[in-house]
Amino acid sequence: MPVTSTDLYPVSRLAAVQEATAKAGLDALLLTPSPDLRYVSGYQALPLERLTCLVVPASGESFMMVPRLELPAAQASPAARLGLEFVAWDETDDPYRIAARRLGNVAKVGLADRMWAMSSLRFREVLPGTEQVLAGRVLRELRMRKSPGEVEALREAGRAIDAVHRQVPEFLRAGRTEREVGRDIAEAILAAGHETVDFVIVASGPNGASPHHELSDRVIQAGEPVVVDIGGQLHNGYCSDSTRVYCVGEPPAEFAEYYEVLRRAQDAACAAVRPGVSCESIDAAARSVIEDAGYGERFIHRTGHGIGIETHEEPYIVAGNTEPMEPGFAFSVEPGIYLAGKHGARIEDILVCTEDGGERLNNTTRELVIV
Repeated sequence: MPVTSTDLYPVSRLAAVQEATAKAGLDALLLTPSPDLRYVSGYQALPLERLTCLVVPASGESFMMVPRLELPAAQASPAARLGLEFVAWDETDDPYRIAARRLGNVAKVGLADRMWAMSSLRFREVLPGTEQVLAGRVLRELRMRKSPGEVEALREAGRAIDAVHRQVPEFLRAGRTEREVGRDIAEAILAAGHETVDFVIVASGPNGASPHHELSDRVIQAGEPVVVDIGGQLHNGYCSDSTRVYCVGEPPAEFAEYYEVLRRAQDAACAAVRPGVSCESIDAAARSVIEDAGYGERFIHRTGHGIGIETHEEPYIVAGNTEPMEPGFAFSVEPGIYLAGKHGARIEDILVCTEDGGERLNNTTRELVIV
């Protein structure tokens, strides 16, 4: 069955957020347009100079400040199911002062992690003496533990981006530029069911050694590896992200050798996923294979990041993160090996931790694809 907004943004979530707010010793959360707002309410509000803000007190009734011209959009969103009050304000009103009066005396509030400085400073002005902290410290525990509906939304995203990777060999050939290939991929991402294209990396030859390479007018040459890292956001707000490596013709021997090391490292990290193991131990599973093969210094980033309504969110799969895995954690496993000036490679799947291991949500071949 299709995933619905009820599955992804249940009414019970608001109560859970209020409980977490009180437990953290905060008087309220102030959530302006951001992933935090969408997570709590389901409302994908436009980030404007006009204030939209969901106010979630530790106790009492939540309300949402909305510019009057945005009221129809807010009322048509999943937020309308929450039973909260929409407080529409007019162009000559000061919405910050209206929110402050309704809040009353508060000692500490949590601000959406992506709140604009403009809004943060205005709230500081109308709530003098009120301590401001990041709302993320309250929401992280909830956002990390994906519900069954959220996991199904991520499965849908995984299937959609897999469909695009299956088309990539049609777009790749010697003589085309990275930008031309990237344009075709972007169109395919939308055609596969994504609402937006979040990123398209087509990194050929030496550009493959730059993990976040932007599209360029470099012409792809015969015999070159090409790293393709792509992702988007579905209509329900949940994200896809997957990396595969292709080669236009037979690859250089050196590249083929370390690509096999990388494939074994990625498999080892995926096999290490199960409840109770630490995030850093999954990083170590990939890193040890690469280090043992002599490429340790060529693996220059963490092994993975959480994913949900943001492409990058907690938990992070990196040394120093002792957070134990729990069922519902969703994250990437994407070790890489990069030889500056020559080429590079990265293999990335999204996984979700289950009761007895890890489920890969990307299922195209992880072998080097020869085009």
